[in-house]
Amino acid sequence: MPGKLDGIGWFTFETLKRITSAHPEVDFIFLFDRKYSKEVIFGDNVSPVVLGPPTRHPFLWHIWFQLRVKRYLKKTGPDLFLSTDGFIPLCTKTPSVSVIHDINFVHRPGDLPWLVRKYYRYYFPRFAHRATRIVTVSEYSRRDIINQYDVPETKVDLAYNGVNEGYHPLTVERVAEVRKAYTGGAPYFVFVGSIHPRKNITNLLKAFQLFKDESKGKFKLVLVGEKFFLTKPMEEQLERMKNKKDVIFTGRLTPDQLNDLLGAAWAMTFVPYFEGFGIPILEAMTCDIPVIASKVTSLPEIAGDAALFASPDSPGSIRDGMIRIVREEGLRDELIKKGRERRELFSWDPVSYTHLTLPTITE
Repeated sequence: MPGKLDGIGWFTFETLKRITSAHPEVDFIFLFDRKYSKEVIFGDNVSPVVLGPPTRHPFLWHIWFQLRVKRYLKKTGPDLFLSTDGFIPLCTKTPSVSVIHDINFVHRPGDLPWLVRKYYRYYFPRFAHRATRIVTVSEYSRRDIINQYDVPETKVDLAYNGVNEGYHPLTVERVAEVRKAYTGGAPYFVFVGSIHPRKNITNLLKAFQLFKDESKGKFKLVLVGEKFFLTKPMEEQLERMKNKKDVIFTGRLTPDQLNDLLGAAWAMTFVPYFEGFGIPILEAMTCDIPVIASKVTSLPEIAGDAALFASPDSPGSIRDGMIRIVREEGLRDELIKKGRERRELFSWDPVSYTHLTLPTITE
């Protein structure tokens, strides 16, 4: 099951594992809309309940949260309803905590299918006002939620993401083995994330072609993630590339496979238009891999001075970061060292974040 998790999935898995373990005196009821994995039943104080129908469509999201969950809460009378993806029943007396990771759909509505966009833009302001408390994963998202939804500052709490404990650097021998398996031995840049417009794959492909035009080297670009929606511009850009044979799509990987692919990369290129946190950059740092990141939204807050920053709107800016990290002597090692320090600031376990500072961003 962990091999199928995305960012919100990992947040849910890691935080609920810790909450249920830390409070054995509390009974937890986990609500599912379909068959669940036993891996998420973390202890004897967790009781799973399946409420249909499976929520695969905005209409079904409405039915599940506003009818099925509402009725269940009324029937059982729990002390609190916790939603790790922000969705809550609106007409209930049960206090609620809504974890809203970001509100990218407010700023980039065109990145989503029409009906999904309509649902988010209608319901999430209502979720934010109805929730007893809101939790989010970066100070950027915290300020954004407060400003966009006009909720009191004191209502929104900050809980940064952590990184999977299984990630680690690779030996020199293992790096060579992984590169041989995926790229025929060539060094490569890696992207990790869902394949959809907000992740900016089209401009990343353009940047990689510019990099190849200038460097003439053997570098490849490996993209790890599942294709979702609205990917036609990306596919058209790929077809236009002279070096499209040097672009490799792996699809979704298991955590062990991802650790290998990250740990053998020359650098991560993570340049989305919008991000509420950016777990992949912490994963890269944990594998001793330097990062090229977007200089927008939450990413400067998370990466600090341990990344090269680029404009997501400019393929040339992204290309410049790739050129620098290949050609500038000592830069890659310097970023790896800073990444080791930066990654220690984030954990799934309770920590204080008063030590975090924002960097001065240079490309």
